[in-house]
Amino acid sequence: MKKLFIGVGAFVVLVIVVALAAPFLIPADTFKSQLLAQVREATGREARIDGDFRLSILPRVEFVARKVSFANAPGGAAKNMLLLDGLNVQVAVFPLIGGNLEIDSFVLEKPVINLEIDKAGKPNWQFGEVQKKGPAGGPAGKPGSAGGAGLSGLKLGDVRLVDGQVSYADARTGVSHRIDGINLKLSLPSLDSPMKADGSLIWNKEKIALSLGLSNPSGFLNGRATSIETKIAASPVTLSFMGSASGGEKIKASGALALDVPSIRKLSGWVGTKLDAPGSGYGPLKVAGQVDVDGAKYAFSKATLLVDQIKGSGEFAFDGTRRKPLVTGALRLGMVDLNPYLPPEKTGAAQSTGTPAKPIAGAKAPPSDWSDDPIDLSGLNLIDAGLDLAVDGILVRKIKVGSSTLKVSVKDGVLVTDLTKMALYNGTGRAKLTASGAEKIPRIAMTFDLANFQAHPFLKDAADFDRLEGAANADLNVTAQGRTQRELVSALGGSGKVTFLNGAIRGINLAAMLRNVGSAFLDSSAKETQKTDFAELGGTYVIARGVLTNQDMLLRSPLLRVSGKGTVDLPRRRVDYRIEPKVVASTKGQGSTADAAGIKVPVIVSGPWDNLSYKPDLAGALGGLAKDPKKALDSLKGLIPGVPGTGTSDPEKSTPALPIPDAADKLKKLFGR
Repeated sequence: MKKLFIGVGAFVVLVIVVALAAPFLIPADTFKSQLLAQVREATGREARIDGDFRLSILPRVEFVARKVSFANAPGGAAKNMLLLDGLNVQVAVFPLIGGNLEIDSFVLEKPVINLEIDKAGKPNWQFGEVQKKGPAGGPAGKPGSAGGAGLSGLKLGDVRLVDGQVSYADARTGVSHRIDGINLKLSLPSLDSPMKADGSLIWNKEKIALSLGLSNPSGFLNGRATSIETKIAASPVTLSFMGSASGGEKIKASGALALDVPSIRKLSGWVGTKLDAPGSGYGPLKVAGQVDVDGAKYAFSKATLLVDQIKGSGEFAFDGTRRKPLVTGALRLGMVDLNPYLPPEKTGAAQSTGTPAKPIAGAKAPPSDWSDDPIDLSGLNLIDAGLDLAVDGILVRKIKVGSSTLKVSVKDGVLVTDLTKMALYNGTGRAKLTASGAEKIPRIAMTFDLANFQAHPFLKDAADFDRLEGAANADLNVTAQGRTQRELVSALGGSGKVTFLNGAIRGINLAAMLRNVGSAFLDSSAKETQKTDFAELGGTYVIARGVLTNQDMLLRSPLLRVSGKGTVDLPRRRVDYRIEPKVVASTKGQGSTADAAGIKVPVIVSGPWDNLSYKPDLAGALGGLAKDPKKALDSLKGLIPGVPGTGTSDPEKSTPALPIPDAADKLKKLFGR
């Protein structure tokens, strides 16, 4: 037995002596040639070591190589996929006997990595399929099924990457990126000790600082919750996470997330997508909240949001375990001023006049015309969603919307936007918009119900239109189908109703018009004070192929009745409407008969809707008089001075009656004929 121990001891000493002497007895070039041959056999590409090469085994394995290069794929833009100024690896030998891996040093100096994808879509890091086999030629075990015990003894000493560079180029799209100044330092005394990683890199001329801290790497790898802290910081953006995480079969994490962007516009330009949106908005963005991750499920709760001057809070969730991902959430916002995100309003000189010209094929539609850009709603089939939005108020141009709530859902390619509450100019409103991407051609439907809102301040703010007063009630039900905005408008169909109560038409006094047509329409100095009061104004309408038709517009006012009919051609953006005001011998307004006897003075409203013209139809008025002048005169009794029996209710002061021919002459003079 003693001789056996002596023999074993002698063998061990011999192995150690050979290990120490081998690097001196065997030329280094032999090791280098064998190593490069193995690389070529494994990858099919040439590798070179043109600088110093050193290899020793005891007391530690040390590998040093300088000026290392690895060839690129055939046809690649760069000559080499990898260039390395220096590589230094030092591994302790004796801990390996106990199954522990202690890396004393792992330093990469000035690595240059060129990642490319050719026009056929093949990446240069793909070296071909290599069949992995387990013991006795059997299939390889699952990743992590073996070697887990060895990792428990992992220790890292001086692990650094110094002044690296990585480039990426895709020949299919022409997209390319480059990261310079990559520096990384990793500290891991053991897997049961805190791990710390710090580094930085330069991308698009901005330095990005990176940090990662993990309190117990071994616990993380074995699925136990472990404290984690990570941060990415650059001038355009800062992102941090502090909480806990675990690995294992699926990633789990929970903690506080914070995103800080000083300028959305600058961030967009930095990442390569310049934001040319109009307005002065898209400034600072701040998001903070609680993040929870459970495999393919993500939740963001207790969230706060700040975009420019818009503040909000909410929660969101994403479930990727379903056949179709599900997104749910709720967002509550304060006052939302959208003006910083809108282009400047057109001046009067820049606005269109006359009928819009027919767009030239292939040319972009002018700003005042409908768009011919394709509308694609197929993306609605990718997810299901349920979102709630509540705002304290919205400001768009001068339009002021009060407290409102909105529910949005997406199911099987159909988007439903339900405005369940809207405060609008002292009134309330509800609306529902449905957009379907389940069909080849997009389809939309909308219902709208508005009650008791004040028309004058709304129209003044919305379109600088101050001609109409009154409490408005309206409902609308329309549908359309089309591939572009123009097609949708041209296919619009439906019906609706509008009613204004206790209001007035500003800028025109229809009663005064009957006395002096010229001043009623041409005296601009009186435009601000002229007004036609009414008890009720409204009517119904139908829409077919984009053309709105109304046949029953009616205004009831003391001494006046106004009816109207005509069309609004939405595709051509044009109005053709005829209004027929009638002076009647009745002071009754709402509730009186619409066909009371009187004299009609038609008004023609026509032209493009951004430049409407209002003209009296004098020929039509005289035609009505010619049919029955006596009936017309009877209807004007007590209204117009100088006409038989009119001008005053006092019989003693009443103008003596005139013969019909004389009265007709006076009426002709009334209309300037």
